[in-house]
Amino acid sequence: MVQRKNKPSFFARASLFIKRLWQFVSVDIWHVTEYKLHIHILKTLNLSVRCFLNEKLQEKASALTFSTILAIVPALAMLFAICKGFGFQHIIQSQLFDYFPAQRNALEYMLGFVDQYLDQMKGGVFVGIGLCFLLWTLISLLSNIEKAFNDIWQVQGGRSFYRKVTDYTSMFLILPILMVASSGFSLFMSTMLSSSVLFDFMSPLLRWVFRLAPYILTALFFTAIYIFIPNTKVKFKYAFISGLICGTVFQIFQFIYISGQIWVSKYNAIYGSFAFLPLLLIWMQFSWLICLFGAVLTYSSQNVVNFNFEKETNDISRRYSDYIILVIATVIVHRFKEGLPPMTKGQISRRYAIPIQLVERTVDELERVNIISQTLSEEERVPAYQPAVDISRLTLGYLLRAIDREGDEDFICNLKADFPKEWAAIIDTRRLMEEKGDSIALKDLKIEESRVLSHKLNNNE
Repeated sequence: MVQRKNKPSFFARASLFIKRLWQFVSVDIWHVTEYKLHIHILKTLNLSVRCFLNEKLQEKASALTFSTILAIVPALAMLFAICKGFGFQHIIQSQLFDYFPAQRNALEYMLGFVDQYLDQMKGGVFVGIGLCFLLWTLISLLSNIEKAFNDIWQVQGGRSFYRKVTDYTSMFLILPILMVASSGFSLFMSTMLSSSVLFDFMSPLLRWVFRLAPYILTALFFTAIYIFIPNTKVKFKYAFISGLICGTVFQIFQFIYISGQIWVSKYNAIYGSFAFLPLLLIWMQFSWLICLFGAVLTYSSQNVVNFNFEKETNDISRRYSDYIILVIATVIVHRFKEGLPPMTKGQISRRYAIPIQLVERTVDELERVNIISQTLSEEERVPAYQPAVDISRLTLGYLLRAIDREGDEDFICNLKADFPKEWAAIIDTRRLMEEKGDSIALKDLKIEESRVLSHKLNNNE
């Protein structure tokens, strides 16, 4: 009698499905190189969550909250000083109340400090000292914001001090103009709505648009932050998508914050008239957290392709690493030999389906050992690469010698004296490889470009 195999239980099958799904989402998804929208979204979310945890955004949000509290009065003072010169300080005040309805009490309290601050700066030696302190506070705050964004974007160098002064001052000069323009446009549209027969007919649609105006303005504000604050090139479409998401989340958070009257009343019972301060800190902490997550989302969506085969790239073997070095060096030599334009790192990665991180690491190493050198790409105006030595001398042996001798050697005392045979074995083996490689010129290696293009077309299909 044949025994029937027991069918796995529902929970066992569900557990297996979840394990496979997790394996695909966390690891296997990075092996998919073809562009598909749902794959791109999954990769972006995967990378965003990883960056959110690795970059310690909670700590960054707390640090920015502290810097903002220190700089908020000087920032408002500069804003109102500029506005008073043009005579529209009352418009700016009403705009601030409209933009931040959750912090009306805190704004009223701080505007009292702003008036005192401006009065103190009117006369005597305190004019220069106060102005210097005001500018230093604002530049310090914006420098901290830029540093947090640059850390997310993995940008090593920030703006120079001159650029910080010019760029940040320009922001504070343009901001009140934009706020007044927004107020004037809203006033103009509301006047037209009430006086025109045509606008009376269109009023339901326009009222719906006006309801969406805070979301649109907030989204554009976040988009501008994600584009201009990091010291790197950010593409508009990725910044706009992140700005739209974070602007909507921010407005929803504002609504929940204002609607939580019971929660607010508890703080009023504990802190009395100072209840606005802990509430302001909580609101600012969550606001910065939303803003930083949008920066992470922008970075992830723009650079998601750079993380394909990330695990394998980090764990690459020495043999395969040497093979990649030879492939990229051969590609650069052949393009120079054929008189074709030099390729950038991105072009090499896209054309030959090599992960960009591996291309960057390999190209930097080849440049460091003086096998290749930088030139300027005519199309993209970014660094491209060409041979740095005569290609008739550039053999496999020459390449291996350059790579093997890069870096420090013989810095451990008495090691060669204690292990002379081991060192001799390494040297003899390397010499045999290099001597054999001297007969293989990189310019004579054959590149199957037709196969590359065919593979590329099949992937696109």
